[in-house]
Amino acid sequence: MHIAIAGNIGAGKTTLTRLLAKHFKWEPHFEDVVDNPYLDDFYHQMERWSFNLQIYFLNSRFRQVLQIRESGKKIIQDRTIYEDAHIFAPNLHAMGLMTNRDFQNYSSLFELMESLVAPPDMLIYLRSSIPNLVKQIHKRGREYENSISIDYLSRLNERYEAWIHDYTKGKLLIIDVDVIDFVNNPEDLGIILNRIDAELNGLF
Repeated sequence: MHIAIAGNIGAGKTTLTRLLAKHFKWEPHFEDVVDNPYLDDFYHQMERWSFNLQIYFLNSRFRQVLQIRESGKKIIQDRTIYEDAHIFAPNLHAMGLMTNRDFQNYSSLFELMESLVAPPDMLIYLRSSIPNLVKQIHKRGREYENSISIDYLSRLNERYEAWIHDYTKGKLLIIDVDVIDFVNNPEDLGIILNRIDAELNGLF
């Protein structure tokens, strides 16, 4: 079984991944942020490093999805391969931070990879307002994220909403993190757990 959590930078994906993995006894697979050799360079010089960063993420997540399917375990994944292709790469291209040539090359590679992997059994989307994202980003204090602009976050949010609106690859659960505080409120976490239980009981 493969559950995946999607959402903008600072929406709470990693935290919810940990909480759900602990509760349901699922194996967590996290985004490769610590060992990513391009992230710091990217946030300081986006145009130069955008293609390199996106290829790194694509490669990393493709490997993850293959491992998830091969393992046969119940796994929860922090961010999906689709977010890179439908949100981050097109956004960089639209902002003039990735060339047409690089974007076409990237898109072609993603289409090939997508044809070889199955989508998650259930996608959990964390919806958040920009002020809430900014607050969470500042709270966790990752140095390379200090230069992220509100305009950049807003563009990503618009693309997330458009992608989720048309998402038909499987079960979809939307959680509004402006309203549901699963970190500080056990009752709110309980609401999420109950909704997941209901979805999964219908699934399997």
